[in-house]
Amino acid sequence: MTDDPRTLVSTDWLAAHLQDPDLRILDASWHMPADGRDAKAEFEATHIPGARFFDIDDISDHRSELPHMVPPPEKFISRVRALGVGDGHQVVVYDSKGIFSAARVWWLFRHMGKTDVAVLDGGLPKWQAEGREVEDMAPIIRDRHITVTRQNQMVRDVTQVARASKLKDHEIIDARAAARFRGEVPEPREGLKAGHIPGARNLPFTELLNADGTMKDPAGLKQAFAAAGVDLGKPAITSCGSGVTAAIINLALERIGKTDHALYDGSWTEWGSYPELGIATGEE
Repeated sequence: MTDDPRTLVSTDWLAAHLQDPDLRILDASWHMPADGRDAKAEFEATHIPGARFFDIDDISDHRSELPHMVPPPEKFISRVRALGVGDGHQVVVYDSKGIFSAARVWWLFRHMGKTDVAVLDGGLPKWQAEGREVEDMAPIIRDRHITVTRQNQMVRDVTQVARASKLKDHEIIDARAAARFRGEVPEPREGLKAGHIPGARNLPFTELLNADGTMKDPAGLKQAFAAAGVDLGKPAITSCGSGVTAAIINLALERIGKTDHALYDGSWTEWGSYPELGIATGEE
């Protein structure tokens, strides 16, 4: 793969830069409640040297009833400063599944105007499979000033997505598994209807990854978008269950040079709870 400190870097790249004074590593592991896993406890037991834990649920907008929505800029600033991350730092984000929740934090930093941020390709599983060093020590953290400039074009709300669904002027891409997209299985969150946003295309995020959890190369990504019927000539809006794995599609789009993409933050947790919003099932 081609290392790009603004999108995706390899384990070799991270190992070579591990001692860089302006490198900051974030463990952004997150699990569905039904998984019964404690991401923070796992981080405290084993993490890449120098890593800090980025809590997706905590660093979010707690005024919203929806899970892990984009936090207000001042909350993002205070939490990220407390992690010792600031202006001038190169950030590398990883998770314990390969590429799963790390992309959400990459997208969040980009949304806040920070471009020197990359996802670790293959994440902690690949790092450990290669026998690289891990530790259980807490890092020494020094506060660093950080400035943010929200890139509002990178996020969409329910009203904007409803309009895009009606006008068909955007490609809405849903990262959930095919059975959930088609409404063939119940949603993992109680009270949600099954199905998808009318007009959306289904591209399960797993289709963007190789068997080892790394991201496909640009040619493979383009093939995956084509197979899903995605028109890359239209601006893209990504969606999933709650706005986490949708960001894997945003990362993939960025990897193939497409920059006019946004993420529907409320995703299906929001759309599927509104009785007045249209729902499609099956294949379109």
